Amino acid sequence: MTHYAATATANSATASVREPVFHVRGLGRVYGEGTAAVTALRGVDLDFYASELIVLLGASGSGKSTLLNQLGGLDSPTHGTLLYRGWNLGTADEAGLTNFRRDAVGFVFQAYNLIPSLTARENVALITEICADPMAPEEALQLVGLGERMDHFPAQLSGGEQQRVAIARAIAKRPAVLLCDEPTGALDVRTGITVLEAIERINRELGTLAVIITHNAILADMADRVFTLSDGRVVSERTNTHRGSARDLAW
Repeated sequence: MTHYAATATANSATASVREPVFHVRGLGRVYGEGTAAVTALRGVDLDFYASELIVLLGASGSGKSTLLNQLGGLDSPTHGTLLYRGWNLGTADEAGLTNFRRDAVGFVFQAYNLIPSLTARENVALITEICADPMAPEEALQLVGLGERMDHFPAQLSGGEQQRVAIARAIAKRPAVLLCDEPTGALDVRTGITVLEAIERINRELGTLAVIITHNAILADMADRVFTLSDGRVVSERTNTHRGSARDLAW
């Protein structure tokens, strides 16, 4: 058993209901050195919990993508505390981070990154073959409303359907965390709402912590909490007393 898996299992067995999935304090990320140094994150503090739907708002260069990469174990902090269920991502070795990304995190990017020569079912199966406790590809595709399209190739699917295949692939591993980087950025309004509804369903039915980064403030209404970033800092936090549905967003 890897250090990550052993630690995560032990923590899960003893965790209280409100233990944060992510505990972040004073998180900073600097790229480069000296006069060429660029500060992407400046002392970020936050806690994210299971079953929450979080929206991270901010313009290009605000630090939201850097923060998402930190949460997903794709990058390491320069300073500060970054814990996943008590496990220190900031000091983890590459083997531990690889296991963390494989088992705990589902990624959804603006680019679908599907393999053109494989059907939707086969694209999802690529993930289920390497995970510890995956759902069947068919189940994942049903969850995103593609039960009738699972044997189609990417070229036979619309942009929104391809993005939903990407979501199915991300959630087939039963991740604790779903990280979505501008998932509707390349889609029209109607198609974007369909994709957001798929993310809502995963969040609601699987209890997955879903984090969406976007520059589109309209998406804030569908979140439990909204964090606005600017110049590498969290400049505001908002809690929605009533979480709206994606279908009701006023685009």
